[in-house]
Amino acid sequence: MKPIYFLSDAHLGSRAVQHSRTQERRLVRFLDSIKDKAGAVYMLGDMFDFWFEYKLVVPKGYTRFLGKVSELTDLGVEVHFFTGNHDIWAFDYLEKECGVIVHREPLTLELGDKVFFLAHGDGLGDPDPKFKFLRWLFHNRVAQLFFAAVHPRWGVELGLTWAKHSRLDHEATGVMPYQGENQEFLVLFAKKYLKTHPGVNYFLFGHRHIELDLMLSRTARVMILGDWISQFTFAVFDGEQLWMENYIEGETQP
Repeated sequence: MKPIYFLSDAHLGSRAVQHSRTQERRLVRFLDSIKDKAGAVYMLGDMFDFWFEYKLVVPKGYTRFLGKVSELTDLGVEVHFFTGNHDIWAFDYLEKECGVIVHREPLTLELGDKVFFLAHGDGLGDPDPKFKFLRWLFHNRVAQLFFAAVHPRWGVELGLTWAKHSRLDHEATGVMPYQGENQEFLVLFAKKYLKTHPGVNYFLFGHRHIELDLMLSRTARVMILGDWISQFTFAVFDGEQLWMENYIEGETQP
């Protein structure tokens, strides 16, 4: 079985990330380093800081990333793209032009003889009422149609500006550190889900921008995959074992 890779939260195009072009190139070099050995790549959300597809228009930029993703799919590598809370509005462009498989809901699947539960992580137990409302609004089909009626010149500008202020607010307060096994909402979700789905071996999430690898039972683990802004983390499954690594150019051999 060829290795399978998991990563999330690159937030490409973020106006709050310094040297964003360098960040994109680093991600592209990582994808290039695994293109001949990967069986599949799962991108678990927020790969873009803002992404909204109009009927005939997509956001400017991301040329290197989209080109490398297309190269992987042309080589026969399955690339799975999960929508996050920043790139909810991926409709059919990535599927038709880049050959990726888009997932808008959590996915349970078997890889080798292990069962994986994969999701970005937003909406899975987050107690913040403001976030819950925004998530409902952003997923609302009527709201999406109204936003699509706004000219891309203003619509994309609005989205990127909103995302920038959201990122700067997080940087000002700091990423919420790991809350502990009894308070971290994705861990609590996984524990609750495991009670009714005891066959799941691995829960993999993005969203929180922290690195976590926690045993839930003798047969179940939860991983939160960090990010591709400052941590450059990814997980690898070789058919038997699952582990997490940091991509360090010139050192890491994924």
